[in-house]
Amino acid sequence: MFDFIKTRYSRWQRYSRTVSELERLSARELADLGLTTYDIPRVAREASRL
Repeated sequence: MFDFIKTRYSRWQRYSRTVSELERLSARELADLGLTTYDIPRVAREASRL
């Protein structure tokens, strides 16, 4: 049970950190990465599953 909670919290932290970092980028920088602001949640979800 504790491992499940620890894993979920770790994933949430990774998701939150990824969103925060990507939101700091300008639209131009995101475009250079092939992303838009609408892609940020999806990319963060994918990153948090690793």
